[in-house]
Amino acid sequence: MIYRASIAVCSASLMAVLAATASAQSTDDSAPSQSAQGEVAVTIYNNNLALVQDVRQLAIVKGRSRVEFPDVSAQIQPQTLNFAAADTAIIEQNFDYDLLTPSKLMEKAVGQTVTLLRTNPATGAETRERATVLSVAGGTVLRIGDRIEVLRNDGLPVRVIFDRVPANLRARPTLSVNLDSTRGGTRPVSLRYLTNGLGWGADYVALYDEANGTIDMQGWVTLTNNTGTTFHQASTVLVAGQPANANTQNYNRRNVANRSMVRAGTETATRERLGDFYLYPIAARTTIANAQTKQVSFLDVKAVTARKIYGLMVDWQQNDEQPINVQSRIAFSTSGDQGLGDALPAGTVRFYQKDREGVPQFIGENAIGHTPMGSDLSLVTGDAFDITLKSEVEKRDTITSEEWQKSARYRVVKDGQVTKDVTVERPTTFYRTTMRYTFTNAKNVPVDVMLMQTGLNQGWWSSDFRVTSEDIPGEQLNADRRRYTVPVPAQGERVVRVTYETRY
Repeated sequence: MIYRASIAVCSASLMAVLAATASAQSTDDSAPSQSAQGEVAVTIYNNNLALVQDVRQLAIVKGRSRVEFPDVSAQIQPQTLNFAAADTAIIEQNFDYDLLTPSKLMEKAVGQTVTLLRTNPATGAETRERATVLSVAGGTVLRIGDRIEVLRNDGLPVRVIFDRVPANLRARPTLSVNLDSTRGGTRPVSLRYLTNGLGWGADYVALYDEANGTIDMQGWVTLTNNTGTTFHQASTVLVAGQPANANTQNYNRRNVANRSMVRAGTETATRERLGDFYLYPIAARTTIANAQTKQVSFLDVKAVTARKIYGLMVDWQQNDEQPINVQSRIAFSTSGDQGLGDALPAGTVRFYQKDREGVPQFIGENAIGHTPMGSDLSLVTGDAFDITLKSEVEKRDTITSEEWQKSARYRVVKDGQVTKDVTVERPTTFYRTTMRYTFTNAKNVPVDVMLMQTGLNQGWWSSDFRVTSEDIPGEQLNADRRRYTVPVPAQGERVVRVTYETRY
């Protein structure tokens, strides 16, 4: 069997070979017009991992034989392959992923003889010379007769003609297996393997109606295929979750935490589950083309209860020189009674709001993690133009141990009893700090601003801090954070003071 291939080359480097025009003819059907895949099912996970199951009808001879499976993923994990066919055992498998490209063709030709076809640009006359490829490292070096020549980028048309395609170069990713069958005949053959290069994520479009306090939300699945292979008419299921593997089983869970989730939900979604993961099947079979991004709708709900809230997080003893614009957030729930009623896979939520002309305009976006049904979410959409907060240390004094003891009434008690009786206080210096928070509102309507004071927990030795005075009652969320909800009048200003007694 003879292959003929030609590559137009116009430079001395391997890049010239890549940029050249290539053509190839074959006397067999190694490049069929349609895929060799059979009935394909693809399960895609969030961590650039997919399970491919491909059932093909193949004629298998009795005894030992070699069968090739083209059109498998170029990023297949060969060690995960499972092969199943009736009355057939697999002896050996090989995965050929060296694909036929101009550069690979030239690399494989090192030490071989090729034909150079040069064309005189003035007369159009063609001359042929036989040449031995010596090297392609940093450029293509040839021996032509008694001379050594480097292909140059001199603008003269040159083609390299190869006598054949190397046996280990494939036009498509190909899996080959050696089989031993107890009978001959056509039967279904099942291939199942894991591959990288297939992934998906969720994208959400939320139209916020401030007047009615609702959002309309659409959810889209975005599929990406970088496997080097197209999967034709595949039954596709998406899994919201990240199964552990040898490379990721010790990942830091804090890095994948959902920072927009105020409260985790406790409702069970009606979607099908696989172990501890939710499944999002695509309704109809779909072709997932290589190097393609595909979007499919999976969520469309109207009039989900939502509200806008304003807030800012303030560090301990934060002393601002200038007022800071507070954050604008949109809060909603994924619970059934609030209208959404579904578990949300990780993705990006993009918010829109209609202007006076009724045209939706983009107002911000934020990411969410995997969110159970019934969760409360609060997503930052940007900074509020008209609302600011300036945090200042108004006063900071040292106090004596005796003064410190006077505020001991703020210690935590349990069942009417003091849980800890400290007779010696360390350190002997304590601090009384008064924070002044100045809120301004240029809107023509009053607003509530959520102030989150953080940094109260400086370590185990500092847990006995006290709040001795506050203009607005606060809520202690945990040892480190205290939350205040501050009403700010329309086109007005509000000052709030809080006094802390601390060891730091």
